[in-house]
Amino acid sequence: MRQAGAVPERTPDPPPEPTPDPAGRPDTPAERLPEHPHAATLRRLEQSSGKLAAAAIARMDEQLPWYRAMPPENRSWIGLVAQAGIAAFTEWFRHPETPQAISTDVFGTAPRELTRAITLRQTVEMVRTTIEVVEAAIDEVAAPGDESVLREALLVYAREIAFATAQVYAQAAEARGAWDARLESLVVNAVLSGEADEGAVSRAAALGWNSPEHVSVVLGTAPDGDSELTVEAIRRAARHAKLQVLTGVLGSRLVVIAGGSNDPLRTAKSLIGPYAPGPVVAGPVVGDLLSATRSAQAAAAGLRACPAWPDAPRPVLADDLLPERAMAGDPAARELLVEEIYRPLEAAGSALLETLSVYLEQASSLEGAARMLFVHPNTVRYRLRRVTDVTGWSPSDVRSAFTLRIALILGRLADGDRQP
Repeated sequence: MRQAGAVPERTPDPPPEPTPDPAGRPDTPAERLPEHPHAATLRRLEQSSGKLAAAAIARMDEQLPWYRAMPPENRSWIGLVAQAGIAAFTEWFRHPETPQAISTDVFGTAPRELTRAITLRQTVEMVRTTIEVVEAAIDEVAAPGDESVLREALLVYAREIAFATAQVYAQAAEARGAWDARLESLVVNAVLSGEADEGAVSRAAALGWNSPEHVSVVLGTAPDGDSELTVEAIRRAARHAKLQVLTGVLGSRLVVIAGGSNDPLRTAKSLIGPYAPGPVVAGPVVGDLLSATRSAQAAAAGLRACPAWPDAPRPVLADDLLPERAMAGDPAARELLVEEIYRPLEAAGSALLETLSVYLEQASSLEGAARMLFVHPNTVRYRLRRVTDVTGWSPSDVRSAFTLRIALILGRLADGDRQP
């Protein structure tokens, strides 16, 4: 019994019946997706992917000697890469309009170490072999009438996979290059700071340094701009000169540790191009990388002393700057002048020291020295030749005479310090 004034209840309308389409299928959103225009070829490609991958591996084993020589683990990874490549092509053929991260799809199945196990050339051969296998099977895989479509799709995909291959190796090369640059910088800094040890030798070996017998260090001012370009220029010059180098820009200095030549001046001349204007100093030749600290310290001391010799040649040997280095406070230069010039002259007899001293005091005059020594000028001439033989420095040369004079002064000071 209904109360007065009550609103009558309304019976809800039944849901509408789905309208069938002409093919007899319900018109629902999930089933209105258009079928792939080459659905038959796509299905046959999916069914053949395993067979194609196996054929690609078989052809690699038959045609690529480097593949046969690889350990089983790496061969299995390459097999996975081939399978992933064919699967990625299938997916790409399914949705050609959708951008595909091919490098991730294909090469992401293998560990990063694989890029070091096989070279770029070998990777290209692997990709080419796989593409050739798929191309040879197009007539079998494609549905009737789809052969040209599938062949064109494979051609475009081959281009994309080539770009992906280049990208993978470029990224690996960039990462390795950045790591090598940091490692090389550590080695160069250790040599320059006098902290080189067996660890530095091991790092250098990892960079390809094969322990040449003759090593010298070249120092100069680094040019403005990108230091990586400077380093690469040094490497090109070193390859042309057939030298091994470890190099880096430390602050304002361009440091090169060069191996493979027993002539430091020739080494410096062959590498001088990338240096900025200004003095370039070559340290003495040493026997190995651990001893290169001595060459680096001599070159650094020479670079600091260069302003005292404005007319110094470019490049210049650190040993040619011994007097300036000694006056600038370099103890190694002072010791070299005393031990390699003064002591040998002292051991050869007092006549040579006396004759050299008088000759220098008489403004390099043979006659003046002869009068002061009460000997014939030929005697003075003979003794001066002996000085050259003993020391390697000629008193008749202005620069050598200056070096000999500094050596005499330092030797006398050393003798004075030894007296009680």
